Amino acid sequence: MSFTFVDVDLGIQEVEPVNKDGVRFYPIPGADKYYPSVTSITSFKNAAFFKNWRKKIGETEANRITARATQRGTAFHSITEDYVKGDLNLDSYLENNPLSVRMFQTARDTLNRIDKIHCLETFLYSHYLGLAGRVDCIGEFDGELAVIDFKTSTKEKKESYIEHYFVQETAYAAMFLERSGIEVKKIVTLIATEEGSTQVFQKYNLDDYLQLLKSYIEEFVRGKNA
Repeated sequence: MSFTFVDVDLGIQEVEPVNKDGVRFYPIPGADKYYPSVTSITSFKNAAFFKNWRKKIGETEANRITARATQRGTAFHSITEDYVKGDLNLDSYLENNPLSVRMFQTARDTLNRIDKIHCLETFLYSHYLGLAGRVDCIGEFDGELAVIDFKTSTKEKKESYIEHYFVQETAYAAMFLERSGIEVKKIVTLIATEEGSTQVFQKYNLDDYLQLLKSYIEEFVRGKNA
């Protein structure tokens, strides 16, 4: 599979994030300011849930599960990025990340529905939202331009549990519009599971999720100023 790339001038230089009090911030090029990452905003929204979860199962088990999920997700993202760029060598991943390789192989047909890639692991920011982050992918999915997010999970997720995914992807759509002038009208969440399935969620009601994003931001600001 060969993917087509579209040259989009975002006028953005690469920057490295910094962490402060558990929040990731990005320095904004050409401005003496830092914006929090959108993932920090959505994580703050779910902080209470994860605090209770860690308390319920214990810190040791929670750390084990979190570390395993992080390794699985990071490897899956790297494999997917290499595949899209045409640089994939699966043998280099097999020894340390066989699970992520298997999940990628299951998701490959779904990934092949992507083309005309505008962004891949690209830094974006929005002055309007006061947010920044690195988007997994912006490209056409089934022929429609979309923000595409690559996720992994132990098992299939209920849609009601992943509202924050849709909010995060909408933030990237807003950042991309501000930086490029190109409107993205669809968001796509691809979830590769250890069970061997690949879930696909496609959403067009970005205005609804933009309003939710604003409420997430307000909650984050209140919490940090409390």
